[in-house]
Amino acid sequence: MSRDPYDILGVKRDATQKDIQRAFRKLAKKHHPDLNPGDRPSEERFKEISTAYELLSDEQKRARFDRGEIDMEGAEQAPRHYYREYASASRPGGPYHNSASFADFGEAEDPLSAFFSHRVHDDHFHLAGEDRYFSMTVDFLDAVNGAKTQVRLPNGTPLDVQIPAGTHDGQTLRLPGKGGPGMGGGPAGDAFIDVHVKPHRFFQRDGDDIRLDLPISLDEAVLGAKIRVPTPTGAVTLTVPSHSNSGKILRLKGKGVPKRGGGRGDLFVTLKIVLPDKADPRLTAFMKEWAETNKQDPRKGMGLP
Repeated sequence: MSRDPYDILGVKRDATQKDIQRAFRKLAKKHHPDLNPGDRPSEERFKEISTAYELLSDEQKRARFDRGEIDMEGAEQAPRHYYREYASASRPGGPYHNSASFADFGEAEDPLSAFFSHRVHDDHFHLAGEDRYFSMTVDFLDAVNGAKTQVRLPNGTPLDVQIPAGTHDGQTLRLPGKGGPGMGGGPAGDAFIDVHVKPHRFFQRDGDDIRLDLPISLDEAVLGAKIRVPTPTGAVTLTVPSHSNSGKILRLKGKGVPKRGGGRGDLFVTLKIVLPDKADPRLTAFMKEWAETNKQDPRKGMGLP
């Protein structure tokens, strides 16, 4: 049997750490003892790929192996029969005893820590369930204000999903323990849901703020007015100053999107002057008379002939 860790994991000698992790995960799931009960060759194979991964996932050990300074077991640091002795050695007082299971193999990003936990009493492993991935489309206001909804699992079972207030388009929600069931008493996987937010017919999101184009009449723009304005949490009254131009922006503080740290963004209202649908002869006559005495040039300064 090959004692070269690269051959055991089926990777090239210039493989990246991600390549090594992927290869280990694939082989570990295939040969895991809980998936192959009573299969001694698979159990030995699992121990071998675990040893190979332990070496290659440690960049310092990997470099020493590549230079020929240590063998796959790490020479004097990890004897060749380490895994055979692990069960007895892991008893309290043994040289390899560790009540934290695989905690000595590294941080949480180590696939061993993420996928397996050691059961000291019977020298077997737990296998975490698979993560499951879903996508769902939610209304604009549900994403802004938060809502409770459901997605259907492949077997038809409903899964309740809480949409947090302030969720943005493309955000992924994680539901711990809502994925596939674990093996051998291992924990269930997680469910990941990609959220797609429907566009709103007049609100536009800008970070934690919301923008709104608000039509106003000519008289409201000239004379000023108090008008009702929609917001994500309900209509409010907005004061339009007299002599307001089309394009003027007014701010409604705290009427935007809820912020993660508390509070809300703002709602920015852009005024758009809209003339009556039907021509009014009186308005037309007035404007002709007004234009004769008020020679306004709104394009002055643009360099036009």
